[in-house]
Amino acid sequence: QVQLVESGGGLVQSGNSLILSCEASGFDLHYFIIGWFRQAPGKEREVIACISGSRLMKYYGDSVKGRFTISRPTAEKTIYLQKPSLSSEDTAVYYCAADFRDRCPDEGDMEYEYWGQGTQVTVSP
Repeated sequence: QVQLVESGGGLVQSGNSLILSCEASGFDLHYFIIGWFRQAPGKEREVIACISGSRLMKYYGDSVKGRFTISRPTAEKTIYLQKPSLSSEDTAVYYCAADFRDRCPDEGDMEYEYWGQGTQVTVSP
């Protein structure tokens, strides 16, 4: 059974860093892409990043490029999302998702089959 569990969210002060984790189980990560997404209050869900099963390919959404880092250490089944400095604009529910593909989509689509429940990140002034 495919499971994705996000963690690391909570109330964070503006300017502090963020590290979110997505723990994957029930499938072989080598054959899946993993994406991170977020949905802010009153806004549509947006793509943050994607990493391929080989970890050789990474994709970042145009709106967040250069501000987030996605990674998956060797032999780990956890995918991380990092941002060095948060602002109020980063308040959102953050989701990770998995899909059976060998490469991340060029335009960051959101057609992923498996989704986690999300973790809330609230940035305080």
